[in-house]
Amino acid sequence: MGSSHSHSQAISPAQNTRPLWIALGLTSTFLVAELIAGIMTNSLALISDAAHMFTDAAALAISLAAIQIGRRPADKQRSFGYYRFEILAAAMNAILLFMVAMYILLEAWKRLQDPPEIASGAMLIVAVLGLVINLVSMRLLAAGKDSSLNVKGAYLEVWSDMLGSIGVIIGALVIRWTGDAWIDSVIAVVIGLWVLPRTWVLLKASLNVLLEGVPEEIVLADVEKTILAVPGVATIHDLHVWAITSGKVSLTVHVVRDPDQADDGTLLARVRRALEDKFDINHSTVQVEHTPCEQATGTHSFESRTSH
Repeated sequence: MGSSHSHSQAISPAQNTRPLWIALGLTSTFLVAELIAGIMTNSLALISDAAHMFTDAAALAISLAAIQIGRRPADKQRSFGYYRFEILAAAMNAILLFMVAMYILLEAWKRLQDPPEIASGAMLIVAVLGLVINLVSMRLLAAGKDSSLNVKGAYLEVWSDMLGSIGVIIGALVIRWTGDAWIDSVIAVVIGLWVLPRTWVLLKASLNVLLEGVPEEIVLADVEKTILAVPGVATIHDLHVWAITSGKVSLTVHVVRDPDQADDGTLLARVRRALEDKFDINHSTVQVEHTPCEQATGTHSFESRTSH
């Protein structure tokens, strides 16, 4: 019997981090200013938008951390390197955002009962500045969003926060024209409800990686069918697919060879090529067996549907 192991790095060390650093600096500085302005103007919408902008800063920081840590080589204590740092940071970010969003929703309910006076003029100025910051950050990240999943995620975070800034601007104008302070709480609730689903998606994806679940973009049944369709494969068992971090999918499988159709080396190359071509899985460990080993029991054993 034989085995093969192939892999590739998910994060390119050549990625340019300068736009990410600039965008992070702008976003972090402004979210602090927006939070202070929200407290001073009594605007819950600004505070809510600051929380939303915090998601942008967190996404940018995670992207930078993933790139920097991804450059560090694996060692004897951490054979997979430090890729999981990105997932742990994302999970903590999601939990914190849930807490902030729940606070905003609770505070909005209280304010709807007794709306406070809102300094709509200052609220409008801060919201416009926030929109400008979002547009500048989007411009900085646009060049790298198609070549990096991390940068693309940060770009989408900033893009969605731009919508929040527009919502606050509209709210400030309505309050200034009508004097209805309750509009501020409604805008805050809308932003909070906008953040919650995205936060749940982030937490769910993070937990799936930490629990070594099958990545959402991979269908295990399709992987099984693809391997079984490779000429020379009789049966497979002990198939596992998981992700070390986002964009770095790993696979292990035991393949029982049909001795009439392929030798070990040829079969290994065929299986690896099929996984790379169909699922872009470049980090795989394939063990070829002449007869099923003792692990070929239970739900992880599959018979070939091809003719031999």
